Amino acid sequence: MNDLTARQIQILKSLIEEYINTAEPVGSETLEKKHNLSASPATIRNEMVRLEELGYLKKPHTSAGRIPTAVAMKFYVKQLMKEKEMSVAEEVAVKEGVWDYREKAQQFLRALTKSLADKTGTLAVATTDEGDIIAAGYANLLKMPEFYDIDITMNLLSALDEFDTLQSVFIHAQEEQDICVLLGEELGPRLSGPYGFVFTKYQTPMHLSGEIGIIGPTRLNYTAVIPVVRYFGNLIEEVAKGW
Repeated sequence: MNDLTARQIQILKSLIEEYINTAEPVGSETLEKKHNLSASPATIRNEMVRLEELGYLKKPHTSAGRIPTAVAMKFYVKQLMKEKEMSVAEEVAVKEGVWDYREKAQQFLRALTKSLADKTGTLAVATTDEGDIIAAGYANLLKMPEFYDIDITMNLLSALDEFDTLQSVFIHAQEEQDICVLLGEELGPRLSGPYGFVFTKYQTPMHLSGEIGIIGPTRLNYTAVIPVVRYFGNLIEEVAKGW
């Protein structure tokens, strides 16, 4: 953050939020028209060039606009965005939707993973320390432009069949508290691509532990999905007291 001016931070934040909403490269004219930046398109364009030089933006070959890098998205998550907490009504609805499965761990995890996929519109994944992988929401990937590329989609889906690959990713959860967001190179060479992982660890009184979270493009709507993933992880631990 020390290498960015206040105006550069404002431009970067606006560009990231525009990109999250549209999945399209963002140009200076769009930022000037749609966001209150108090700068001309020429000034914005010059600042975008500087942000590209600093590694926060990149320019797709076929577009005049720019998109944020994984570094920029991580910076946004850690320092720029404000989480949108779930309402009490939303929390109650989630709990009621899976309550009938609360007595059996595996059935509950499956129902909860499906609920997480439906709630976030992403691919949801849960693992256990017994080597189980539970996934739901595969079709959600096909609604995202990033996954129109068959190679990108195939690489991700094949990795989901490999418990060791997921564990090598989830090991990062031990290094961060609460919620872990992994992007770009943090996912390792096996998952090289425009993927974003948001997950949390859970631990139950019956010594069952694992991870639950979501997978989507780098431009996930982090302000909304991070509180949701946190709630789902906490719900496992709450319900598991009865197992």
